Amino acid sequence: MSLTVEEVLRLPGLEPLTVRASARCLHRTVRWPYVAENEGIAEWVMGGELVFVTGINHTRDEANLLSLVEDGVAMGIAGLVILVGGSFIQRIPQAVIDRAEQHGLPLIEQPYLLKMVFVSHTIGTALVHMAQARRSQQDILSQLLSGDYPSLAIARQRAAHAQLPVDGPRRLVALRLSSVSVLFEQHNPVLAEQRLQQTRQALQDHLETWNRSLHEPLPVIQQGDLFILLLPESATWRADLMGLYQNVTALIGDLTLFMGLATRVEDCGRYRQALNEARQALDVAETLHPASGFCDFSELGVLRLLQGIGDRSVIDHFVQQTLGALIEPSRKQPFALIETLDAWLQENGNGHKAANRLAIHRNTINQRLQRIEQQSGQSLEDPLFRMNASVALLVWRLTKVQSKEST
Repeated sequence: MSLTVEEVLRLPGLEPLTVRASARCLHRTVRWPYVAENEGIAEWVMGGELVFVTGINHTRDEANLLSLVEDGVAMGIAGLVILVGGSFIQRIPQAVIDRAEQHGLPLIEQPYLLKMVFVSHTIGTALVHMAQARRSQQDILSQLLSGDYPSLAIARQRAAHAQLPVDGPRRLVALRLSSVSVLFEQHNPVLAEQRLQQTRQALQDHLETWNRSLHEPLPVIQQGDLFILLLPESATWRADLMGLYQNVTALIGDLTLFMGLATRVEDCGRYRQALNEARQALDVAETLHPASGFCDFSELGVLRLLQGIGDRSVIDHFVQQTLGALIEPSRKQPFALIETLDAWLQENGNGHKAANRLAIHRNTINQRLQRIEQQSGQSLEDPLFRMNASVALLVWRLTKVQSKEST
């Protein structure tokens, strides 16, 4: 719920501002406006600033403006605004526009006649109002998540006043960065802490941007090392989360991210229970490292028992011992037997339904089932083998992408 570059451009009175480059990146979060009064900006910004360049104190030729773009990209500013007209900067060089476009840095042109004092006051006021609204919304959601509110009726009343749509069906997701120790093993404590905080901030910005694209979004909440999302119920939530995980993986470097998903809740009165479920699912995800990055509480079952096994190699050995003989590296579909066994067990041994699930002919299912018995040396009628296979397949489904990549 932060102010983005796009929202800044829509503020009353700022209509003359014109985007010249990277219109696709206007979702960036603006923390504060900053007027560049020095030759460079790298030493004077911390990331997230909307930097204004007037040309009053320093000559802003093409070389200097290109340098400011590079500094801005390196420091993670929200965007660069160049005042054009008057006696200083007459136009933005095309090379500067091209460089900003190349780096995905929003570049905005401001007519010199649009007073800087008005622009900075308008943005500053909007940021203050946005921060106040955000604190109020986060306070309401934090109370609902902890169950620490005077009454549910009052909490709902506050939520309605704060324009928080809390009573529709939601799925709560708890996210946490893992492998933090890697940073401190590879770098000195000061640098490691700096990189950790930068990564956390980048993750928060990404989550807020992604969250804003959802229907009726609720603010991203932080509780300690947890990031909490309250997603609207949708038919694509699983694919959406997998897409989010893939994008974030490229963002967080040597760290890893895991997510725990709660069961669906119908209203805000069950947010506390949902957070507890998501935490349990997150703990399992951090133990088993699912390829999708998340575990769903409704699917945990025996995984909560496996979580209690301290040595992950024991679990991997069990899966390999149970399913390893069914992997056929020389075939075009090396995991066809495992996928067939999985479908057959999920359909309670019904070959016709399993064939429909896999979209293959019934005869193909029968042939594969015979190969499963031959290669595993086990009978599908053996209840112990079916139980072991079901547990092993549960783990395999979580890690199958990694397994395929290593074969």
